[in-house]
Amino acid sequence: MFADIPLLSLREAFSRQFRRHLKALMGSPADMANPLLFYSMVVTLFPLGLGPDPERLSAIAPGLLWVVALLSSLMVSSKLFDSDYEDGSLEQLAIAPYPLSILLMGEIAAHWLATGFLLAAVSPLFGIMLGLPAAGLGVLFYSLMLGTICLTLIGAMGSALTVSIRRGGLLMSLLIIPLNVPVLIFGTTAVSEAVIGGNPQTWLTLLSGLAMGSLALVPIAISAALRVSLDN
Repeated sequence: MFADIPLLSLREAFSRQFRRHLKALMGSPADMANPLLFYSMVVTLFPLGLGPDPERLSAIAPGLLWVVALLSSLMVSSKLFDSDYEDGSLEQLAIAPYPLSILLMGEIAAHWLATGFLLAAVSPLFGIMLGLPAAGLGVLFYSLMLGTICLTLIGAMGSALTVSIRRGGLLMSLLIIPLNVPVLIFGTTAVSEAVIGGNPQTWLTLLSGLAMGSLALVPIAISAALRVSLDN
């Protein structure tokens, strides 16, 4: 299917969708701020309930930061395609002379840049606040960079499956949380290994494999799911 379309045209189509969606996100700062606010509030309030013990906070920091990142990603991914579905933009994308998966990847890439990348970028600051050793900060950032790619793509797939269902957020959560568990395990273990002086490379390699596999396969599944939703 891709062979009949010049590469430059595919690149232009991707870039156009990327810029359009990023501009829409920039025009709605709340959509970008909400996951960051949620992330910061949970991480800030959690020590108040657990207590100020530095050793305990440091021990739970990798798991806490990763779980909150997962929940933040889930919160924004549930409505990824809602506005496009409601205003008919998805139907226009479906009949465009480009592969739907390429067009959708433009939107998903903009969404990741505005949410997942920002979460990864601020995570070392919260790691420092929780007493995470310096050895784990770089791995935390890198693992969340890779992990949020997977979380965003999986969330987009859940959004595509439930976009035509009113109040489908709960169903989406039930569908995609099990798929996020390996990402959570690999990411948390990588940071924990770095903290104790182990070798996080194995877990980062697994995360890289998941990210690459997700980039290759999930957009096709999202495209198919959206076509089914549009036909219903």
